[in-house]
Amino acid sequence: MKRCAAVLVPAALPANALAAIVSRASSMSNQFQQSSARPNWAVPYSASVLPAGVRSRFVENGNGAVMHTLEAGFETRGRPGVLLLHGFPELAYSWRKVLPRLAAAGYYAFAPDMRGYGRTTGWDVKYDDDLGPYRALNHTRDMLGLVSAFGYRSLAAVVGHDAGSGVAGWCAIVRPDVFRSVVMMSSPFGGPPALPFGTADAPPPTRSSSVTEPDIYEQLAKLNPPRKQYGRYYSTRQAAEDMRNPPQGMHAFLRAYFHMKSADWKENKPFRLKERSATELAKLPPYYMMDLNKTMPQTVAEHMPSAAETAANKWLTEDELRVYSTEYSRTGFQGGLQVYRGGSGGSNESLLFAGRTIDQPSMFISGKSDWGVFQGPGALERMQTIVCTKMVATHLLDGAGHWADQEQPEHVSKLIVEFLQQNEQRRS
Repeated sequence: MKRCAAVLVPAALPANALAAIVSRASSMSNQFQQSSARPNWAVPYSASVLPAGVRSRFVENGNGAVMHTLEAGFETRGRPGVLLLHGFPELAYSWRKVLPRLAAAGYYAFAPDMRGYGRTTGWDVKYDDDLGPYRALNHTRDMLGLVSAFGYRSLAAVVGHDAGSGVAGWCAIVRPDVFRSVVMMSSPFGGPPALPFGTADAPPPTRSSSVTEPDIYEQLAKLNPPRKQYGRYYSTRQAAEDMRNPPQGMHAFLRAYFHMKSADWKENKPFRLKERSATELAKLPPYYMMDLNKTMPQTVAEHMPSAAETAANKWLTEDELRVYSTEYSRTGFQGGLQVYRGGSGGSNESLLFAGRTIDQPSMFISGKSDWGVFQGPGALERMQTIVCTKMVATHLLDGAGHWADQEQPEHVSKLIVEFLQQNEQRRS
C-alpha cells in the first residue's frame, strides 16, 4: 500500500490558539512540519513518521475543538468504523501499529489526539483554567462530534486505552446507539457514580465531632517510607511543571516512563490487592505509589533503561519516542493532567447516568505485566460483573505491560478484529 500524503489543516483555526503559539526548535521538526510558514502543531504529521496507509489530518468536531486525527482505511468509503482513544501521556500516534491492521481487516479506523493533547485544541490550557472542557462527559461529546464529522451514525466499536478507556466507557454508557460495542484496555471502567438509594426513611448518619478517620492519602503519607498516590500528585499544580522540565530532559524522562510501565521492566509482576488500605496500596510499584518527596521524573530516572536495552527496544524505537518527546516538549502535560483533577465522572451531570450499565458487547485487554489492571482493588471484577452486562472476554497478554497496543499490536489487533467479527455474527 502506498504512503498517503498528509492532508493540510483547514484554514479556519481558533484565533486565540494561533496567538498563543510559540514554536520550539527540535531535531525532528522537519519531519513533522509540512510548511515552515505554519507552527508545527497546526500541520499534519509528515508521512515519513507514519506507517504506510496511515494519514494525518485535522477535523472540527462541532464541540469547539479542532482535532488532529490519524486514520487508516480511508480509501474505501462505507467501511465499518472503529474509534481508538489513547491514554496518558500518549497521543493518537500510540495506535500507529493498530490502525493499518484494522484497515487491512476491512475497517475504517481513526484515532484523535484527545482534547488537551498533541495538536488538538486545548494543549495550551493553564492549571487555573476551567476544568469543564476536560471532564469525561465533554470528552464524550468530543468523540460524538468527531464521529458525526466523519459521516458515521454509528460505529462498530470504540476502543480506549488507559485514560481513553474511561472515555470509551462513557461513550458506551451515554450513546449505545452510536457506539455499538466497546473495548477497554489497561484501566477497568468503574461506571457512572451511584445515587444514594433508599435513604428517605433511614435514620440520619451519626457523626463524631471529635474523632475523624484519616483518609487514605494521609495514611500513605504516614508509612515508612512515606508515599503518595500518583493521581493525587498529577492533580497538583507542581506536577505539570515537574514533568515539562525534567532534569534528565524530556526524551530521557519519557524513555524511562514508558520502559518502567512495560513488560521490559522485570519488576512488573502484578497481583490482586486484598483491599484499599495504605499497607496494601504500598505494594504497588513506585510509578503508582510514589515516594512522598519525589517527582515523577525523579521516580522513573532511577530505572532508566541502559543503552543496550534502549537499542533492543523494537516496540518503541528512538525515532518513535522522539514523536512523543517533541510534542510534549512543545505542549507540556497540563492538558492531559486535567482529567486527574476532574475525576472519572467529573461533574454532577454524570449522576444523570446513575445505575446505567454497558449493555452492548464489551471486552477488556491488557498485558500480564500491567499493574494498571489491579491498582484499584476490585475494579476489574466490578467491571466484569456489574458495569458490563455483556463482557465477552478479558485478555491479559504475554509480553506486554501497560502499553499493550504498542508492545503487542499484532495480538491486540487480532483480538479486536475477532471481537468485531463475532459481534457482526451475533447481529446477523
